[in-house]
Amino acid sequence: MAASARLSAIQLGSKVALLSARIATPRSSGTSALVACSSSTASLPLRPFSQQQQRYAFHGMALRQTPISTCLHNRRCYSSRPSDADQPHHHARQKVTLATLRKLYKRREPITVMTAHDFPTGTLVDKAGIDMTLVGDSLAMVALGYTSTSEITLDEMLHHCRAVARGTRSSFLVADMPFGTYETSPEQAIANAVRMIKEGKAEAVKLEGGKEMAPTIARLTQVGIPVLGHIGLTPQRQASLGGYKVQGKTVAKAKAMIEDALALQDAGCYAIVLEAVPEPVARHITNVISVPTIGIGAGAGCSGQVLVQQDMLGMYGRVPRFCKTYRNLADEVVGALKEYSADVKSGAFPAEEHCYPMPQEELKRFMKMIEQHDVEKASTDEEERKHASELATGHA
Repeated sequence: MAASARLSAIQLGSKVALLSARIATPRSSGTSALVACSSSTASLPLRPFSQQQQRYAFHGMALRQTPISTCLHNRRCYSSRPSDADQPHHHARQKVTLATLRKLYKRREPITVMTAHDFPTGTLVDKAGIDMTLVGDSLAMVALGYTSTSEITLDEMLHHCRAVARGTRSSFLVADMPFGTYETSPEQAIANAVRMIKEGKAEAVKLEGGKEMAPTIARLTQVGIPVLGHIGLTPQRQASLGGYKVQGKTVAKAKAMIEDALALQDAGCYAIVLEAVPEPVARHITNVISVPTIGIGAGAGCSGQVLVQQDMLGMYGRVPRFCKTYRNLADEVVGALKEYSADVKSGAFPAEEHCYPMPQEELKRFMKMIEQHDVEKASTDEEERKHASELATGHA
């Protein structure tokens, strides 16, 4: 029994040592492989272990000590959220508020709006100096793979809005009210809009519809919730519109759209999105109302512009006519992923610079421990073979 326990302990120690060696140097084996993972930084002054770290050390296997110079230069050793220290320019800009947007409008400076759907995209929009970040329900299609914007739920929108909010410091943050969360009654709209503000951390909400939504918008603004209106092509209602089609192409429809814009303005919208509207109609609406218009496929006559981030970055190839593709990131990303795959298959990654160093003295002790375990294991294996052979001979 004691011999069996001793054998198990030796085997466990050997497995731990071998596993540690594999972790230290993937795709390599032996002493030379472990030495390759040590770095010149091991000779630099090392940050001492805390008492808690020392208690976790066992059987001569050292915890990683990082050179002090490395710690000061590189505060994070793993993938993580961007720290404030990494982006000092990120906070240099003053917070954009409704008053800021109003000032931009009064001095006829175009207002920039861009969609975001998670922490990275929200952070990038904010760093770019965009005036307004929109957590649009378009994320249903571009981020979640749904076939339409109408499928996304309130809880899903809240989840994404919180993520964007964590990356937004300066830009004014507005979020779409999902389909089915505001149409029934003003009370329903208020209850769900409050959740978007409190739980989603949005500063305003956007909802689709014309004069029929004016009473609801008025109630929202009365309780202190800023509202961004949206007329023209309203994607949540695309089925009833006959698909994603340009709106306001006839005099009658253009006149109705003007009436919608005036009704939304009077209800208290701080701005109105005009989507897929002929340029002359959008320009006229912009001229006759006294709040900013944000165009998307509505020409240059609007007070500002908005695009879906994935469209303008070329993430999915085909884009609407109104969208300018500023980058083709899909090709870049796929190319980078293919390079990574090839490097892993060939053994080119990880290289020496991607390995964590180990103090030379601890490395020597570690290698000595491995050698001792190997010797003991070989001896134990030989004893087992002899014992098995003797048993076989006795039975014969």
